[in-house]
Amino acid sequence: MSTQTYSETVDTARTYYNSEDADNFYYTIWGGEDIHVGLYQSADEPIFDASRRTVSYMASKLSLDEKKRVLDVGAGYGGAARFLARTYGCHISALNLSEVENERNRMLTEEQGLDDLIDVVDGSFENIPYPDASFDVVWSQDAILHSGDRHQVLAEVYRVLKPNGVFVFTDPMQSDSCPDGVLQPILDRIHLDSLGSPQFYQDTAKALGFSDVSFEDHTEQLVNHYGRVLNETQKKHTDMVGLISEDYIARMKKGLQHWIDGGRNGFLAWGIFVFKKS
Repeated sequence: MSTQTYSETVDTARTYYNSEDADNFYYTIWGGEDIHVGLYQSADEPIFDASRRTVSYMASKLSLDEKKRVLDVGAGYGGAARFLARTYGCHISALNLSEVENERNRMLTEEQGLDDLIDVVDGSFENIPYPDASFDVVWSQDAILHSGDRHQVLAEVYRVLKPNGVFVFTDPMQSDSCPDGVLQPILDRIHLDSLGSPQFYQDTAKALGFSDVSFEDHTEQLVNHYGRVLNETQKKHTDMVGLISEDYIARMKKGLQHWIDGGRNGFLAWGIFVFKKS
């Protein structure tokens, strides 16, 4: 286990994702490669296929080749890193707070013969362990919400990007018009005081010096995704008994429904950001 020091919010997320229940759930239900929101083309599409489509679509917004250095912050099991390395030949540093996920990442990366292109690093995106101007691209999917200081995360990303570097990311957020208090069940479930919003990320990026700040809204996919995950959880409940605790499964089902309801009510947002450093 890591000896690094993390902020309280990040350490709470680290403890959660290191737990046996969480690791088994995400690895089993989410498809084993990616742990993020998918871009669905049908209501019953496999989670893996939709999740991989998100990676491919985000990558299409970049100019990647074997000379590019990419940092994936909140890399999870490393599915995106392996896709980028295999498809474009670029070098990826996969930074992630969960040592349990990182071990799976290293194992899968070695099994797929990509360990010469991917470094898996234990660490936090609030204190990125690389020098200034180290990367051409910083990549992140549905991870920054777990920080208690999202401004610091974006500042760190800006610091490690080279001039003309690009930051592409997604994050589950509250909508810009979300009323106060309505997301408390979600915040309680994921042990957070707040969520970011599209306007927050765009304003913060501009203040830090990013240019060409854009957001492509795909909020409907947040509802689609959590609906699919809930359906899979219900369908595979019997298979998960013994592997994942009943209490965890029950809390997960309740939490997923909160995300679905919040999205349907217009309180949540999700989409793809692309920020360029001048």
